[in-house]
Amino acid sequence: MEEVLYDKIPSLDLAVFYSGTPAQRNEFVAELGEAYSNIGFVAVRNHFLREDVRNRLYDAIQRFFALPDDVKLKYEVPGLAGQRGYTSKGKEHAKGRNTGDLKEFYHVGQEGDGSGPPDGYPANVWPEEVPDFKDAALEAFRALEKTGVYMLRAIALYLGLEESYFDERVKNGNSILRPIHYFPIEDPDSVPADAVRAAEHGDINLITLLMGASAEGLEVLRRDGKWIPITALPEQLVVNVGDMLERLTNGRLRSTIHRVVNPPREKMNTPRYSIPFFMHPRSEVDLSCLECCIDDDHPKLFEDITAGEFLDQRLAEIGLKR
Repeated sequence: MEEVLYDKIPSLDLAVFYSGTPAQRNEFVAELGEAYSNIGFVAVRNHFLREDVRNRLYDAIQRFFALPDDVKLKYEVPGLAGQRGYTSKGKEHAKGRNTGDLKEFYHVGQEGDGSGPPDGYPANVWPEEVPDFKDAALEAFRALEKTGVYMLRAIALYLGLEESYFDERVKNGNSILRPIHYFPIEDPDSVPADAVRAAEHGDINLITLLMGASAEGLEVLRRDGKWIPITALPEQLVVNVGDMLERLTNGRLRSTIHRVVNPPREKMNTPRYSIPFFMHPRSEVDLSCLECCIDDDHPKLFEDITAGEFLDQRLAEIGLKR
């Protein structure tokens, strides 16, 4: 495929895929595949996350992160590698770095049918000080998961697989909703000189679905080494390829390096909020390179590994697991 250098990420209409004509669906699949083979990011409208749910969740997380640190620390659970509940400031760093990112975050995973999480998953942790956080987070989780299934169906068709290839692999997957607070810095000289809101990194999972952040700052590294800003309209989701999907497709689909840069020094005292949804398969799912993505011109790039094994490796690399 001829390399394409985008000045901005492509915008696609998911409704064309789930309710369009066969020709429209084919066009969506082709455009998505081209974007994911080059820049690794798209912006998608007509997804399943309603505006009122997004707004309720943003309101709830802002109230949670405004709580005193000692209150928030009640919800940081030792031994879970940050996979549920609160993770305090500076704990996570990008792979290959030691300086912690200027952020704190909260993790919500699979909830199950109300009788407890699916087998093998820890229970979610809910802050009693923000009682409406739970309902808003779970509604957003389900809507983003549904959107992700449709995106993965289009990806499967692009790869020449059965449309439902990913459906069972992500059912009750180890997916994470992560509200993030990039906290304000009153004195920029009080933090390490190389500290940033989120250092350059690739995501661990299959795909990431990101609802609009509260401020600018997200940038993606283009193939020619140029950083371009990621901008999306409020009604859009930004959906990008993660490292698991890059491995599975033997590098055919691109997990692109991205970062969240600091604002200008005079605006370092302003907060930024962001809520990505990291879509994972179940831990036992095989991430061995697909045969359809291996040939003489594209030899196998990655060793065989399961999703759970890969996640454990990466959690150790970013400082969340020892």
